Amino acid sequence: MAVVCALVALVALCLPLTTSTKTARNTDATTHTAETWAAEEDCEAPEKQTLSPSSADGETIRAIKDREGEKRKLVVGVDQNSYRWGYRNPNSGKTAELEGFDIDLVHRIAEDILGDPDAVQFKAIPTNQRIPAIKDGTVDMVVRTMTINCARIADVAFSAPYFKTGQQVLAPKSSPVKGYDDTLAGRKVCTAAGSTAYSTLEADQKAGELPASTDISTTVPNQLDCLVRLQLGEVDAVVTDGALAASQAAQDPTVQLKGDAFTAEYYGVAMKKDADDLVRRVNQILVDYRKDTANGWQASYDQWLSATLGKDAKKSEPPAPQYLRTS
Repeated sequence: MAVVCALVALVALCLPLTTSTKTARNTDATTHTAETWAAEEDCEAPEKQTLSPSSADGETIRAIKDREGEKRKLVVGVDQNSYRWGYRNPNSGKTAELEGFDIDLVHRIAEDILGDPDAVQFKAIPTNQRIPAIKDGTVDMVVRTMTINCARIADVAFSAPYFKTGQQVLAPKSSPVKGYDDTLAGRKVCTAAGSTAYSTLEADQKAGELPASTDISTTVPNQLDCLVRLQLGEVDAVVTDGALAASQAAQDPTVQLKGDAFTAEYYGVAMKKDADDLVRRVNQILVDYRKDTANGWQASYDQWLSATLGKDAKKSEPPAPQYLRTS
């Protein structure tokens, strides 16, 4: 156990980079205005609040292409600690390059826009800094297991969904915790700050759907830090996306998923609100990516996620995209 913990902690804390069925009110550490709340209340089916696909270059894409020299890269916010999604594989060589399902998608986007899959500057950002990084221009986009929800689309624009998942409980195999139910009473639960997991737990506790005695005060900057807390015995359970929880269980055979997913959520690529041309271009890339059976979505799933989520990708594949408008 100590060896597993040490290895996970090493991945979580080292190697720095350059920097639903239930609707969660979450803005990744941004501030709600009256207009934001109004937009959120009017929101329905957030995964459909995106623009129709287009391959045309607009102002945002031209600005990316006009970058000179080494700066002519797509700047993307990612995770470096999520096993099989965006992580540094210490066995991949001296450079320990980023690998995973999200990373494959980033390379595909860069190849389409800049003609080079490696024309990317990766920036590792904590969960609660994803939206601020987009809004202040630190990154062009975020591809980081980011759930599309109503609160977030008030602050950023999303692509069509590229993955389906749901919130789930992770706990030691020996734990009496059975899932998202009364067995969490009196238990300490860890979530990532700024995540849909935390805002869902907070809302459910207020609504009486989660025991009042469940302690949800433990939050961490990055999701993998919750696994470390669990291994150290500082918390009793973790709540996170089932897709991420499955990868964490693969890292530590003493923990397992408990119960079924209790929300339905979709990951999307997040961009600035006014970057319409980039949103449309990413949506076109996603259409082509899903059609590409040899080197697209399915191939990436088979390589990175089939070992933890199962060979049948249908439960993780998002539905056919629907768009806000066609013009």
